[in-house]
Amino acid sequence: MANDYFQFKQFLIRQDRCAMKVCTDSCVLGAYAPVAGARRILDIGAGTGLLSLMVAQRAPQALLEAVELDPAAAAQAQENIAGSPWGNRITLHPVGLQEFAQQQPAPFDAIISNPPFFQASLKSADAVKNQAKHTQTLSFSEVIRFAWQYLTPQGQLHILLPPHEAGVFAREAHQTGFYTNQILWLEATPGGKLLRAIHIYSRQPSALQESTLAVREKDNAYTPAFRELLKDYYLIF
Repeated sequence: MANDYFQFKQFLIRQDRCAMKVCTDSCVLGAYAPVAGARRILDIGAGTGLLSLMVAQRAPQALLEAVELDPAAAAQAQENIAGSPWGNRITLHPVGLQEFAQQQPAPFDAIISNPPFFQASLKSADAVKNQAKHTQTLSFSEVIRFAWQYLTPQGQLHILLPPHEAGVFAREAHQTGFYTNQILWLEATPGGKLLRAIHIYSRQPSALQESTLAVREKDNAYTPAFRELLKDYYLIF
């Protein structure tokens, strides 16, 4: 069972009221997404507020906004944000993306999201977990259309998904007019099972940059590359 809280070097995430807990792949997205120079950043599906806080830590010039539909998660994310060093730079909106779009926000330089990804799988009896994990409340199309409308011309969309769903998302994003600029494949061990894919999209065509990050060595120790990426966040590094 996940702990009720997760202590990072500069902030604390309480998660007892959130369906989606702190997980390794989300931490990789928060540490990896290239947001240097971004002035306005949006976190879609904030959950505990993890991504907003990780990005705020390394983008000191940025103002962040976050949307979270689940009331309990939104309330806990707000508490996590308020207790962090960057509460004055992060605004949480306890609404869905559709309602947020009706506010016609100013364009963003970066949008970051670990969106719901189960599209046709068996649902659990937990309605809150279903909402967090299944696309019935937030479809890939809605994320893509929002990003197309509200990203700046040079802005980037950073998406974390399982490999198959990442391919589905990519096809729809390309049909809309986005280009895939970077892909990071996250694997359990070197040459092992692919866990997730981080895709970075923009309106700007470029040569695709692909890389792979293994979380652990065969002996279960964290790899040097993973340690380097998370060294500013994890207490154990």
